[in-house]
Amino acid sequence: MTLAAGIDVGGTKCLGVVVDGSGVIVREVRRPTPTANLLVGVLQEIAHELGEHDTIGVGVPGLISRQGVIRSSPNMSTAIEMPVRELLSDALGEHVWCDNDATCATLAEWQMGAGVGAHDMVLVTLGTGIGGGIVSGGVLQHGAHGHAGEAGHMVVDAHGDPCPCGQRGCWERYASGVGLARLSGGLSGEEVIGRARRGDGPAVSVVNTYCEWVALGLANLANFSDPDVMVIGGGVMEAADILLPPIRQHFARLLYAPSHRQHPRVVGAELGERAGAIGASLLHLHD
Repeated sequence: MTLAAGIDVGGTKCLGVVVDGSGVIVREVRRPTPTANLLVGVLQEIAHELGEHDTIGVGVPGLISRQGVIRSSPNMSTAIEMPVRELLSDALGEHVWCDNDATCATLAEWQMGAGVGAHDMVLVTLGTGIGGGIVSGGVLQHGAHGHAGEAGHMVVDAHGDPCPCGQRGCWERYASGVGLARLSGGLSGEEVIGRARRGDGPAVSVVNTYCEWVALGLANLANFSDPDVMVIGGGVMEAADILLPPIRQHFARLLYAPSHRQHPRVVGAELGERAGAIGASLLHLHD
């Protein structure tokens, strides 16, 4: 039975798993995310601690080339033109697959989660920023240079708030977890959600505005790619019960020609925080 290892490099933690041929996680390792100069060493340690495996993949945030080079990463500002796949492969003495973390999460949800059976799927992860991934025609999409799916930097307001990426009005400035906190005027996203659950009027209004921003981006993506299903993951979706209904309501209104088309299903992700690591373990099947 094949044992596939996958490591997801997150903003605060690196999560490694070993998945057996039935899709069951048999081992798991967690480490704090290091600075860029220590990344390969920590990944090597995680791989060794995970133990026996036949293949290994890594998911990393940012612009990741098809050759496994980190061109730029939001969580590791010094990881510029860093050949992480080659470096880790040399350190481990085995082939390593490498891709964007949200692309890995997309692969996992498509093969084992909320998108099972879909021929065309879009995934967005709503966390500190926004990541994304695309399945089109039954194929996981990477783009010409490996950068497909960077939905968070789709501009939704050309004269909007500055984004750390250097542009203005990026979707993630309004629809990420940080965006929710900013819309509230300084409360944490958790506090806004908690107040909305208790029926606090201003908090309910903030949540509704936030959901409209989320739906606007989803509608743009749906108009462009026409998926069967749109999967929403990330930490924000821990409040899916209160967020998904207004997101779906706004989405149905904002979609192009909504009364003349079949709407994609808008659903919450199913694999939680392990989606990226599970997807990284599956990369060898979709090279």
